This record gives sequence, structure tokens and C-alpha cells, in this order.
Amino acid sequence: MKLNHNLYLYSFLANFGWLKKSYTAKIMLVAFLGTHVPLLTLLLSFLVSNSYSLEMAARVMIIALLATLAGTAVTLYALNHLLKPVILTSATLQNYLNTKTLPELPTEFADEAGTLMADTSQTLHKLDELIHYISNYDDLTGLPNRDLFCDRLHEILSKPENNQRLVAVFLLSIDDFTGISHGLEHETTNLLLRAVAQRLSTCIAQTDILAHLSRDEFALVRTEIHSLESVIKLSQLLLSTLSKTFSVEGNSIRITASIGMTINGINDRNSVDQLLQQAHIALYQAKQQGRSQYQFYSPEINAQLQERLTLENELHGALERNEMLVYYQPLVDLHSGQITAVEALIRWQHPTLGMISPAKFIPIAEANGAIVPIGEWVLRTACAQTRAWQLAGFTPIRMSVNLSARQFEQPYLVEVINQILEETELQASDLELEVTESFLMGNIERSIKTLKQLRELGILLALDDFGTGYSSLSYLKRFPVNILKIDQSFVHDVMSNSDSATVTNAIIALAKSLRLTITAEGIETQEQLDYLKMQGCEEGQGYYFSRPVPADIIAPMLQKSSQQMVTIAA
Repeated sequence: MKLNHNLYLYSFLANFGWLKKSYTAKIMLVAFLGTHVPLLTLLLSFLVSNSYSLEMAARVMIIALLATLAGTAVTLYALNHLLKPVILTSATLQNYLNTKTLPELPTEFADEAGTLMADTSQTLHKLDELIHYISNYDDLTGLPNRDLFCDRLHEILSKPENNQRLVAVFLLSIDDFTGISHGLEHETTNLLLRAVAQRLSTCIAQTDILAHLSRDEFALVRTEIHSLESVIKLSQLLLSTLSKTFSVEGNSIRITASIGMTINGINDRNSVDQLLQQAHIALYQAKQQGRSQYQFYSPEINAQLQERLTLENELHGALERNEMLVYYQPLVDLHSGQITAVEALIRWQHPTLGMISPAKFIPIAEANGAIVPIGEWVLRTACAQTRAWQLAGFTPIRMSVNLSARQFEQPYLVEVINQILEETELQASDLELEVTESFLMGNIERSIKTLKQLRELGILLALDDFGTGYSSLSYLKRFPVNILKIDQSFVHDVMSNSDSATVTNAIIALAKSLRLTITAEGIETQEQLDYLKMQGCEEGQGYYFSRPVPADIIAPMLQKSSQQMVTIAA
């Protein structure tokens, strides 16, 4: 490093080990030499001069030496004290670095040393404020960060007087923030978050604590709680405030958010971490209910989450452990009573937990991606079973298999299905794939392309749960499907609810006008069967005919149906 020329002497003296660590020693050495060089010169002149007698020379030298030593002592003492401002400033800086203790240096002196002390004190105070801000506040929104939020919440919980009042913790997260951020520039996303923070700030009381915990997650603590209704009203206010359109750099952006809440009751001893965990659990539950929802934490919700985590862990390797089963439910011609198809349905036979409902583990598999290999296994198993029944002499029937949203998004879906058909030697016309209206709407053009490719293979396509989703006729005409399936929620109420009956009749009429086969799900009574037959529904399935059963149980039913069909044909 290139040194300033004014530091040459300082740098030279620093090369000596005994001077290296002491600035005071350097000053003292220079002062000592400066005062003794004249004395040494005088002594030398007396030694070489013959002008004075030896007695006179000795007397002068002794007087000069004593005077010089006295002067030097006084000078060094004065210099040592004059160096105190520099030494004190250095010690203060070191102390701040080690202990973060702010200095108490004097600021009333106007010379260079006084300026050094005053400037050092002012700089350290500003630096401490900056470090405190950086450490405790979010640089994007200016709100307290997680650390400061936790410290303040801990302080609230630690006060004895707060044991006798409620403390509410809110955790707010923007719905589908990943999707929103993908559609915006990075800077625009940051400006949106800043605007969200500003809006939230308008909703809080002076005693509330609002913080920005992570990218799209905000936290709020309220200590002034008069009733449970006031907590609900605050949640509704926060959600409605954020639902209004944001204008960011000329972009009109609409967002929704979800809120999880927990309340630290009177005499509760929850820690900060426990309260945040409870709020996270409630937030997760709120997001499961859809957009713009709020949810209170409860032990029941926690138990559900623990169950979910257990199932998620157990789900890994369930296929390899041969715990997955395929059950089959017949689809029946409502007029002839013959079995026209069977639907393959996944079941999980856990060695210790028993038979686990698909309603519990399918959403988990959808969320973590396990549904893709599971769905492929179900398809392969169902196709192989259908082919085995054909080789056993049963009349060929359709095998209906559900495709999940995750499967449908796979880029090689058509190739995988075609490969399975080739491996199992099953005709494509004997396979029916059920797709749900809702996930087709995610990317309509891609959905139509994939459906057309499947139709080109000769596979039949059924639109499942029709009537519960978008039900747009313009899109329905574009989807190359063969079959509409009436959702069981309509069939269940068809005899008691006029609206369900109206929807069911409309779907049947629509299917006929589009020349589509219509299948009713969830038939459980003779009255429902008679009504659907009267309306012209062609096919149905439900507990009235059979529950989903293993292959060896449904086989005799298929055999009986095949024999009846042979008899009718004869």
C-alpha cells in the first residue's frame, strides 16, 4: 500500500519492535532525542575545546546535564498528557468494536485533538444508529424485521402486567406470491411489497407492532384486545384493504392475502417461537380454504397438521413397499343394467394406520409431486388388469383412470401413456382418462393441445365433476372430450333440491346436444336411479351398484355381466 509522505517517520519508527505497539513511546523517543541532541553536541564541543579548564568544563557539563534532564522530564510529562485525547479516542474505538459501548468523549474543544474526539463520538453514535437500523429493520419496507419483532414480542410477554390481558399475533401472507412475482419485474415486485407495507400501516393502532418477516410474509401483534370480534374485524380490515387495486409504475395489480391468527390467553406461558408456530399453522389452514381467508389457531388444526406431516413422511416409499392398491368401481348402463366400464381408484393400505382415505393422502401427493409416480403406477396397473380380464374371456369394457393436475402438466404425458398401452398390449379405445374441468382452465391452449394428442391415440376422454367448475360452453366446445360426468353433489340432492335437479337436467340436455355420453356419479338410491333414467342419463356409478372393490371381488361381477351380454346377443 502506498503511504502518504507525511507518514514516513511514523512508518520508520513502527519497524522497531519495542515501538511498534505504542504511539506514546514513539513521541517520547522523538522528544527525548530532540532535547538531548543539543546536550550531546555541547558535551562534544567541550571535550574537543581547550578554551576552558577541565574543572570549568566539568561544572558546565553537569549543570547542562541536570538542566536538560529536568527539562526533558517536564516535557515528556506534558507530552504524555497532551497525547491523552488521541489515546482516549483510540481506546474508545477499540471498546466500541469489542463491546458496542457508545463513547462519552468531550465535544467542547475546538483544536485538532478536540475535533478528533468530537467527530469520533458523533460518528460512532451515527454508526450505532445505522447498525441498529440495519440489524432490526427491513431495508425494503422500513418495517421492523423478524429479530426486532421477536424481541418486542418477547418484551411484551415478559411483562408481568401482560399476564392478565390477551395478546393476538397475526401472520399475513400474499396469496400465490410466486406466480405474481413471476409476472412482474423484480423492482416492480419490490415496489408492490413496499406499497403493501404502507397499506398495512394504515390499519394498525399506535400500540400495535407491524413487521416484515420474509418476502411476502408480514406479522402483527395487538395487545389492546377488547373482544374476539375486534380481532376478526381487524383481519377483515387487513384483507379488504389489500384487496383494493395497487397502482405500481403504471401497472394495476390486484392481490389477495391470507391470515393466520393465534391468541396468547390470560396466564398462558407461550414463547415467541410457539406463538409464531401457531400462527403459521393457522395461516396454512387459511390458505387451504382458498384466497382471502383468515383462520384462528386451534389444537384441532395442529393435530390435523401433525397427521398430515405423518402421512407425508409415510407416503415416501409407499409404492416401493407395495402399500398402494387399486380398487375398481363399476359404471353401469342405466337402462340395461350391464357394466360398461370400471373406474380405477387408488387406495393406501398402511401396515399400522390401516386403510387411509384418498381424501387424506391424495391432496398431500398432489402438493409434493408424489402423485406423478403414483398416478403412473395406477394407470399401468389398471391397463394391465383390463388386459388380463380380456385374456380371461370377459367382454371388453372401458377402464376409466383419473389424471391429476400434476400429471397433466408433465411434458411427456402423452408419450408415457402411449408406452403403457404398448407395454400392457391394451387398445387405446379401451382406456378412458378422466380430467377435471378446473385444472384444464389453468392453461387452456396447452390443455386443448394435450387433449387432442390423447384423442389422436384413440383414448376416450371424460370431463369429471362437471358443473362444479367454470362450466363455460365456449370452452366445453373446444375441449375434445367424449363424456361428461355429473358431479355426485348434484346427484345426491337431485330428489330434494330443485336447484340440483335443474343443474342435472341442464347437463344431461347439454351433453345430448353436443353428442356426448353422460355419466352420473354418486347414485345411491332407486329414486335417484329412476330420476336419471327418466331424464335420459345413459350411465351411472355409485354405492347403489357397488362400492370400489379389489379386482378379485369385481371379477365375478364382470363375468356375470359378460354372460348376460352374450345371452342378449344370442
